[in-house]
Amino acid sequence: MPRPIEALIHPDALAHNLARARAHAPDSRVWAVVKANAYGHGIERAFAGLRAADGFALLDLAEAERLRALDWRGPILLLEGVFEPRDLELCSRLHLWHVVHCAEQIDWLAAHKTHQPHRVFLKMNSGMNRLGFTAAALRAAWTRLNALPQVGEVSLMTHFSDADGARGIAHQMAAFDAATRDLPGERCLANSAAVLRHARDAGVAADWVRAGILCYGSAPDFPTHDIAHWGLRPTMTLRTKLIAVQRLQRGDTVGYGSTFAADAPMTIGIAACGYADGYPRHAPTGTPVLVDGRRTRTVGRVSMDMLAVDLTPLPGAGPGSEVTLWGEGPGGARLAIDEVAHAAGTIGYELMCALAPRVPVAVAA
Repeated sequence: MPRPIEALIHPDALAHNLARARAHAPDSRVWAVVKANAYGHGIERAFAGLRAADGFALLDLAEAERLRALDWRGPILLLEGVFEPRDLELCSRLHLWHVVHCAEQIDWLAAHKTHQPHRVFLKMNSGMNRLGFTAAALRAAWTRLNALPQVGEVSLMTHFSDADGARGIAHQMAAFDAATRDLPGERCLANSAAVLRHARDAGVAADWVRAGILCYGSAPDFPTHDIAHWGLRPTMTLRTKLIAVQRLQRGDTVGYGSTFAADAPMTIGIAACGYADGYPRHAPTGTPVLVDGRRTRTVGRVSMDMLAVDLTPLPGAGPGSEVTLWGEGPGGARLAIDEVAHAAGTIGYELMCALAPRVPVAVAA
């Protein structure tokens, strides 16, 4: 029989979370962000749950082709634009919208031969300092784009660096508003954190919002707020089974490096999951886990193929017991991916995207 580990994708939860984005920004159109293969869920598996979106936003041309192959005929936005001039040919053929964030991309458009003008989103660097034109350069970029016959419509966008934290977005909103005040075109500003925390503020929701991590059941501002606070549901469950049980005496150690030592007699279970499956290697003793739907903890170091869990509070557990690493457990139990990520010193985004190819993935009924 195959190794018992598997990941389950929950399309109903994806649809629910997308609806939560709409509830926070009811007057805006919603991009469902499916970059990184739909945050590790698989574009084809996530599509049914997200197809009520107004458009899909991503990075890779190959992923855009996969969406068109699913018979999606609505907008698709390339969030980093094109990477070389010949990419514009595929944009024309697939009717892709694309971000323009640098002068070279305008040069490529000016040299591009097309019968159908492109829809572009001119990106402003309002303080994130990754991509985009500065406030001083934005207007000249807009003027160039607006004059090109290859461009049919110019929208405006930016990205917030601190929508999930105490600094907030007011400084970037002020910079964006000042630079774009009299320019026409639709606006796209809010990422997941801004949708959840700031969409009711004037101008933030704008014409489009970008629903990324919130669609996948992770709170962008965890641990300040969890998914229950935002009314979100897990969209990926990683589960396995116990394959062995060990009974320890005081002083017995567990795993490589003997980083955990029992301070009293205890029982541990060995679960078929390790860092080669995408579970974080640096998850310390105490990382939450569910066994048969009941909460317990990991003990010792995570190995390549196995990890140990404390069965002391679960005397009925044994080989074959279901282990939920994150997501939906038996009997309605739930372990948010954010809790596991936080314990391991990372974020839910990384765990989703790190799911290993060797883990079988199924779509929940």
